[in-house]
Amino acid sequence: MSGPEKAKPAAGAVPTLADLRAEIDRIDATMHALLMERGEIIGELIKVKRTQESGAAFRPAREASMMRQLVERHRGILPLDTVESIWRVIIATFTYVQAPYAVHADFSAGDALVRDSARFHFGFTVPLKTHLGAAAVVAAVAASKGDLGLVPAVNLAGAGAWWTALEEAGAPKIIARLPFVERQDHPASLPLFVVSRPVVPDAAVTEVETHSIEVAGWSAAAARAVTPLAEVIAVPHGEFDGAALLVSLPPGRKLDEVKQALIAAGATVRRTALVGGHANRYTV
Repeated sequence: MSGPEKAKPAAGAVPTLADLRAEIDRIDATMHALLMERGEIIGELIKVKRTQESGAAFRPAREASMMRQLVERHRGILPLDTVESIWRVIIATFTYVQAPYAVHADFSAGDALVRDSARFHFGFTVPLKTHLGAAAVVAAVAASKGDLGLVPAVNLAGAGAWWTALEEAGAPKIIARLPFVERQDHPASLPLFVVSRPVVPDAAVTEVETHSIEVAGWSAAAARAVTPLAEVIAVPHGEFDGAALLVSLPPGRKLDEVKQALIAAGATVRRTALVGGHANRYTV
């Protein structure tokens, strides 16, 4: 499928408003034609991979790679925000066409912030289901065939250690963190983890590993010890000085480094579990 051909202006001619508007119409028609062509390929993909039956349409590693390329080649007056959102909606919608899914979101961080992020990244075709509490989101994802969950990647008062529900082998896992392209004026800047049932191994990305850690002897000194090593969400858990940690290890950091730092600060590491991973954020 191909779009309308570009009209060739006469040599040395200055384009008129009508000429420029005709060019915009041509480009619009070409973009629409390319989207329809993409849809045809997705239709063939459904037949080949049978994703409607398997629910294995999510490809976090591929999405991260494509987004990096998009940012690196972008130029001109069109805001990167617009390009990023258009791309995200295209990917989310075509994934929905392959294997219908819903997005479950924890609205505890504020309706407007979470809704803006969900719509920026997934558009309006993918159903959005609201929940109060990350635990409810994880439970909904676990009970689904292939839904996604959005939970705040920040420490919210009263949220509890929702990530402990991700520890079992077949439980949902963290597969991405939004926004992927990070900048000060991002229109959907609320940090969110994307949770899903485990994706196929070659589709996952673990540049940043996320671990659930249970400790005793949690203290201000222990918090100071691990903060330089990783991003940490900590909530009281178990005994009076116990805590459950969600630790995001950046590239190059190892879990043993965090454990050693906790022990050196007087804490006891009771157990650890890998609960997912995601692409390293792209800062512009």
